[in-house]
Amino acid sequence: MARIIERLEQYWVLARFDRPIGILILLWPALWALWVAGDGKPDWPVLAVICSGVVVMRAAGCVINDYADRDFDPHVERTKQRPIATGNVSPKEALMVFVVLCLIAFGLVLLLNIYTVMLSFAGAFLAASYPFMKRYTHLPQAYLGIAFGWAVPMSFAAQSNAIPAVAWVMYLAVVLWSLIYDTMYAMVDKDDDLKIGVKSTAILFGDYDRQIIAALQLIMLGLLVIVGQMQYLGWPYYLGLLVAAGLSIYQQKLIFHREKTLCFKAFLNSNWFGMAVFTGLAADYLV
Repeated sequence: MARIIERLEQYWVLARFDRPIGILILLWPALWALWVAGDGKPDWPVLAVICSGVVVMRAAGCVINDYADRDFDPHVERTKQRPIATGNVSPKEALMVFVVLCLIAFGLVLLLNIYTVMLSFAGAFLAASYPFMKRYTHLPQAYLGIAFGWAVPMSFAAQSNAIPAVAWVMYLAVVLWSLIYDTMYAMVDKDDDLKIGVKSTAILFGDYDRQIIAALQLIMLGLLVIVGQMQYLGWPYYLGLLVAAGLSIYQQKLIFHREKTLCFKAFLNSNWFGMAVFTGLAADYLV
């Protein structure tokens, strides 16, 4: 029994359930989409399934990421204590955990309409293929945005059985948002990534990383303004965006000197950005 508990604890860490920040950042866009698709009143069963699916697929994404990076992680300061890197979990075990998590996620999506089920195959492919992108392109952070943002069209499909134009505008905003915060995350590992040959936007952007991130933040906020205009949202929503804009400025301050701990803090601050947008959105529908 003790052996089983020990293995489950290792799998728990492997799936990053001990670090819920990733769940929260992935969950906010799904909630944005559900509230807009449901005119502020999403169906509770759909909400429960989508939220559960986000949690499970984020875990699956972490597992396959560690499997893909098993030869890199031991050489990176931030990741060298991960279960596969330390040998506490074997690559074969990781693949088994990944398959189990994917089966659970698929079981959840089967509770939704056929449109959402079909979309889930694309989402699963994106989540499984993302970890390998850093070998072939300097834009794995953009690919992550495409994968993470897929929760938006899936949420619209699940709630309203349709994906209107506003969903794609929101999706593009989420893709850019992921590119922003994951570039800040990559700035933490930049030195190690250069040594081992891993590609990232932090490396691609070079000395212009802060300026490019700032430009992306402006475009992303502009897209969220367009979402508000398309949905005829009122002042509470735009107040939420104003708070989010303030948080973007704060993040710029954190990454100004490219200090690793502060860049990671800027990444963590993205959770509050997502919350600010959702709070404004939910408040607007309440008003």
